Amino acid sequence: MWQFTRVLAWRTLAIVSLILGLIGIPLPGLPTVPFVLLSAWAAGKGWPALEQKLLAHPTLGPPIQQWRAHGIVSRRAKYLASIMMALSAIMLQFSAAPWGMKLALPLFLLAVAVWLWCRPEQIEQNHD
Repeated sequence: MWQFTRVLAWRTLAIVSLILGLIGIPLPGLPTVPFVLLSAWAAGKGWPALEQKLLAHPTLGPPIQQWRAHGIVSRRAKYLASIMMALSAIMLQFSAAPWGMKLALPLFLLAVAVWLWCRPEQIEQNHD
């Protein structure tokens, strides 16, 4: 019973995060790549067939493989993520959200952006 529950939990996380990632393609403020990475990771724990489909996908596969192998995030993905985070923070300021959230979320997104821009964009070449 425990094994079934564990596999079901991994599969649920994989499919929910994949759906959120796909929704994030046209929807500003919802990131695509982190959810797809999460989906591939969860699928690897409980749904190897889905993991293989994601890795073999012509659009989604390469970023997953680059992240897994070298922690690489493309410059395009960094720009898109940064723009989406900035738009989200701006839209939040015009919402009825509590002032604490209006302060905390942009600071959190800024920290994420700094971390993201510190990630490599390509494989480091050793010039020995």
